[in-house]
Amino acid sequence: MSDPFLDLPGAIAASDLDAAAHFGAPLPEQRALEAGNAIVSLAHRGAVTVSGPDRLSWLHSMTSQQLTGLRPGESTETLLLGPTGRVEQAIRVVDDGERAWLLVDEGAAEPLAAYLNRMRFALRVEVADVSGEYAAVLAFEGGAALPALRELGTAVAEWRDPWGSVQRGGVQYAHGAHPGEGWTATQLVFRREDLSAAAALTTSGEIRAAGLMALDALEVRAGRPTLHAEADERAIPHEFDWLRTAVHLTKGCYRGQETVAKVHNLGHPPRRLALLHLDGSGGELPEAGALVHVAGADPDARPVGRVTRAALHYEWGGIALALLKRSVPEDAALEVSLGESGGRVAATQEVIVPADAGSARDIPKLKRL
Repeated sequence: MSDPFLDLPGAIAASDLDAAAHFGAPLPEQRALEAGNAIVSLAHRGAVTVSGPDRLSWLHSMTSQQLTGLRPGESTETLLLGPTGRVEQAIRVVDDGERAWLLVDEGAAEPLAAYLNRMRFALRVEVADVSGEYAAVLAFEGGAALPALRELGTAVAEWRDPWGSVQRGGVQYAHGAHPGEGWTATQLVFRREDLSAAAALTTSGEIRAAGLMALDALEVRAGRPTLHAEADERAIPHEFDWLRTAVHLTKGCYRGQETVAKVHNLGHPPRRLALLHLDGSGGELPEAGALVHVAGADPDARPVGRVTRAALHYEWGGIALALLKRSVPEDAALEVSLGESGGRVAATQEVIVPADAGSARDIPKLKRL
């Protein structure tokens, strides 16, 4: 079933997704979305349900978050890690009392459902990829959008993003206020046949439709990582400050926990997420994967990081999230490679994950006898 938001006036489809990039006014859409007066269709993303009496304890045993005791309607997020602690899945979780809803990025539902089905054994759980039957619509608190979506009365689940504050059992590496503080994004899950009613809300004039460009810009400014954009094959949670919301540091054993504990208690993540403020004089934004260099370095010098996402923010101008080597000084001026022009754009850092993330104290050496 196609996304009815793509049939709204002014809809411009994203080049690589079956979703609207914008509706003709990306910057006003951002402003309205942040104010709680716009909605974004996430119909291109996936959803998996897990039912059965063992569902929460089973998911708890395999992922990074404390899921036992999750109350109906309570939202959280969790990570499925590989044996060496690499991020394989980032999962938004809400339980409705009968089913756990696992909301995931595009392309992630099928492999997640396949993995969970392989791990069922004799437990009382049922796993289903319901991406073809259900889809989410996102809005922020503070305006008319969320109340309007709720008043439709057809949402089957509501997930409130915990990124706005450190969750129980988590830890924040960012010094001072995190750029995601106060983040209130909320996803309501609807049957796909009910999406048209959600889309129709935008014709009243009280709320408007916003595209993925608007959501991307707000996520970049909030330092909000996603599996699709930020995580690569080497990603560990510490690099993104994901221990704030997706990792419970005192829960029992799960796959990848040894790496989580070792890096947090004894080491440092090899890379760190930074928010880059780009020189806007040229007007060109870097592409995802663009290389980051120390300003003034030899042209043949190795890059010190890469951009994961870049956006034009309605207040902050050109900004980007980048994964940098931990060794890059936090006050270093940077340059980011541009695409077709072959040039570079100057960038300054706003530190999200500091270089001392993880073990921030020196372990004294024992004197030899």
